[in-house]
Amino acid sequence: MLEKLAALNEKYERLTELVSDPAVIADQTEWQKHIRARAEIEDVVMTYRRYQAAEQAIAEAEAILASHEDPELAELAQQEIAENTEQKAALEQELKLLLLPRDPNDNRNVILEIRAGTGGEEAALFAGDLFRMYTRYAEQKRWRTEIMDANYTDIGGFKEVILLVEGKGAYSRLKFESGVHRVQRVPSTESSGRIHTSAATVAVLPEAEEVEVEINPNDIRIDLFCATGPGGQCVNTTQSAVRITHLPTGIVVSCQDEKSQIKNKAKAMRVLRARVLEKMQEEAQSAEASARRSMVGSGDRSERIRTYNFPERRVTDHRIGLTLHKLDQVLEGDLDEIIDALITSDQAQRLREA
Repeated sequence: MLEKLAALNEKYERLTELVSDPAVIADQTEWQKHIRARAEIEDVVMTYRRYQAAEQAIAEAEAILASHEDPELAELAQQEIAENTEQKAALEQELKLLLLPRDPNDNRNVILEIRAGTGGEEAALFAGDLFRMYTRYAEQKRWRTEIMDANYTDIGGFKEVILLVEGKGAYSRLKFESGVHRVQRVPSTESSGRIHTSAATVAVLPEAEEVEVEINPNDIRIDLFCATGPGGQCVNTTQSAVRITHLPTGIVVSCQDEKSQIKNKAKAMRVLRARVLEKMQEEAQSAEASARRSMVGSGDRSERIRTYNFPERRVTDHRIGLTLHKLDQVLEGDLDEIIDALITSDQAQRLREA
């Protein structure tokens, strides 16, 4: 590990020289490439330098302890050794985590798809609750959100809603949300007070860049139709809604949220690229016999991951056995405690595998 860290430190110094070189600065494409490469290893290099400083401080304190008989100086040296030994151990653990292979999608924006599952209208209302929960969470993180497409119900829920979440680290924080979310509560339409169980599915897709997923115009079929649901005078009068079918994969994407056909097509293409990228990545992973399956779940949207129990004000994440009695706060977007626990669990699993 120390050899790898030393090599990264040398690489960081070389990149620092390059990004200060006038010849490199003149070529903005090359300069940006080096800036990104330097930023990718900056955290681990800075942590390694703090680790080295702690080691140096321990060595200096041990030298003082060995060469001086002054009791006060010896006591200070022992205190210095104890403090830096504790810091060194913490930094070593941090370095192990930093050296774990990074998910290349972590810094991407997110296409978040929420669909009502079993439970009829109650499931659609719960899909609306999840949509609100994630938009509130995004607000807390200062991420930008935009509805890409929505299929509303008459009583205020969603049959389906697709949300774009733009912000640094959005995918790294939301990627473990894929799966089946289950709710247990008394529906507003239930007169006898009986608790119902309903569900909604969440899919979290990293947004794909155009250069990564090139969609051949000959590989898609575009159908136009009249939008339905909220939308004012243009609804059911103009063919502004767009349906795109990707013929090689059979993936179908619809978008009707905008009154403009051009805007709907642009949004649909962003969602299509994300779904095609997901399919490509799934095929690549399934081709590797030793593909890792994290203890926090595979990201399979058919896997039940969490239960929201209203009578007990309880949220339980089944993958890591975490239960919180703060349902109201969670539905208001207070998700960090759950997400941090999922990330920690995933890191621990990967450390064991490493």
